[in-house]
Amino acid sequence: MRRRTFISLVGGAAAWPLVARAQQPAMPFVGFLHASSARRYATEVAAFQRGLRETGYFEGQNVAVEYRWADGYYDRLPALAADLVRRHVAVIAAAPLPAAVAAKEATDTIPIVFELGADPVRHGLVRSLNRPDGNVTGVVNLSNTLVPKKVQLIHEVVPNAELIAVVLNPDNPNFQFAMDDVQAAQKLLGMRVEFLQARTVSDIDESFTTVAKLRAGALVVGPDGYLTSQWERFAWLATRYGVPAIHEHGEFAKAGGLMSYGADLADAYRLAGIYTGRILKGDKPGDLPIQQATKVELIINLKTAKGLGLERPATVRDGTGEVIE
Repeated sequence: MRRRTFISLVGGAAAWPLVARAQQPAMPFVGFLHASSARRYATEVAAFQRGLRETGYFEGQNVAVEYRWADGYYDRLPALAADLVRRHVAVIAAAPLPAAVAAKEATDTIPIVFELGADPVRHGLVRSLNRPDGNVTGVVNLSNTLVPKKVQLIHEVVPNAELIAVVLNPDNPNFQFAMDDVQAAQKLLGMRVEFLQARTVSDIDESFTTVAKLRAGALVVGPDGYLTSQWERFAWLATRYGVPAIHEHGEFAKAGGLMSYGADLADAYRLAGIYTGRILKGDKPGDLPIQQATKVELIINLKTAKGLGLERPATVRDGTGEVIE
């Protein structure tokens, strides 16, 4: 009798942890959908994870993240978004605009937190900035609004350039709006602009061949997740062809390009991580107003400017921006 009681107690004690684990809530899964590649956006992913931690979520401990990368092939995004929906993730973090559009088209129930550099109202992602409603909210950086300023900056540095080439990705939903912004700046500055399209590395290479044939005085790289990720390629080609160029990513100027001017993406991704954490805690995306990341970085490589025979830009004389001697 005593032996049977002992066995019963041991069996109950052994079973208790299993019951306790079964009663514990499952670890929430976050889907991270991106239009570019993991290698190119490692800094931004780390910032997103930092934002999660600020809300009490630590990847691998109390939250899991399913990463999906399109590697610049935007036509892959719908399938990647659909896969995350099938996996019943708790939240989808999507960046930049092409990924956000794909996520929005894939679900109207799973909360979505975007990070992008375009107007989310204009692209039908939310109803308003203050009251998004629905299942979508997020963070807007200033990338797209900075396009006219980039044209102005390169014009200031290369004032004698009669023709400036602007590279844009035609697969980006913001393609036409970016063209309109450049054309508006073109009229104000009184210069000619040639638009070049690039969606692959070979297209980027070809754009510099075209710049040389056109004898364009400068090159502006438009806002786009894939083009931004290719800062290293742009820097190498700009140096090879001796083209004054301005890019969005700060590493472009550090790698030998003339100038970079763009949003602080790490700050924007951190804010997106915070919003993702808040939704995991129970906040509704429709009640979270669209945040705007306002940090902007201007970097000028004076060594490159000197090599191109350009004068010290007025922005540097005014003490604006970071300088690489």
